[in-house]
Amino acid sequence: MTVSLLLLLMTLLNFTNDVWTLPAPGSVFMESVDMRHMLRWPPLQASCNTTLLYSVQYQGEFELEHQNGRWMEAPGCQRITLSHCDLTSDLGSDSDYNIRVRAHCGSQRSAWTKLSPPFNRRQTKLSVPKMTVTSAGDALQVSFETLPLTSTVDVTVWKKGEKLQAVVYSMPAEEEVLHIAALQEGAVYCVTAQTVLNSGFRSNSTDTQCVSIIDPDAPAWKTPTTLTVTVIITAGLLFVLFWSIVHCRPETCKTHFHKEPLPQSLRGNWDIQIPMSPQEKELCDQMVMEPNQASSQTDAALITHQED
Repeated sequence: MTVSLLLLLMTLLNFTNDVWTLPAPGSVFMESVDMRHMLRWPPLQASCNTTLLYSVQYQGEFELEHQNGRWMEAPGCQRITLSHCDLTSDLGSDSDYNIRVRAHCGSQRSAWTKLSPPFNRRQTKLSVPKMTVTSAGDALQVSFETLPLTSTVDVTVWKKGEKLQAVVYSMPAEEEVLHIAALQEGAVYCVTAQTVLNSGFRSNSTDTQCVSIIDPDAPAWKTPTTLTVTVIITAGLLFVLFWSIVHCRPETCKTHFHKEPLPQSLRGNWDIQIPMSPQEKELCDQMVMEPNQASSQTDAALITHQED
């Protein structure tokens, strides 16, 4: 009997020494963003002849009600050197979880440090989803990066200027890309999105992104990029032309801008020359008059004059 008591006393002393020779981790907290649950604690400041190791256990509603409060060992967080533990795949329900961590140094173990208060994954913080919107023919393609597990994305789409007629599309997180077809060609459509958990908790909305629906058979110059480049090039050429004209030296301008002489019909000093027809020569016939005939003609002329 005395031997048994002695052995029991030695066992208790060894157990107490085993527990309290190594301090317990402190300031255990949960960092949960977008349904990724990371348990963290500061590295233990204790002397140890070997590497300090850590182990994590958790206890959910199922373990409490159906397994007599059993603690489950986190598979990826047993005797690890890191001071954090990813419990994303272990905390699979929306119930409250008790979580604890302790340290190991060789055969020595610390007391458990329990997370307080219990953690529920509904407490996760949702970040704004990273969204990219592109057009393909008469359709929109809305893609996302790294969406939270077990969540959905509400995508709101409307034609620019008609937000009151917006349509909301709900997409499971695992699909990552939403395809919206049969849109009006030539119109501009705007898109926003937000992540939604099963609990109804929502993230903030993304910034609005607007894109044009362009006919795939349309000429290349009608695309916004090509049109913008064309306008910039044209404006640059006009600027260079006007600058050259304003700053052009006279001798240089004469070389590049040669002045053609005006035609004769547009000159100010008109030398009008009127063509003259040649003067016709008077035709004369020689006549011979006898003295008597000449006298009679003279008298007749005098008589006529007197009557007048």
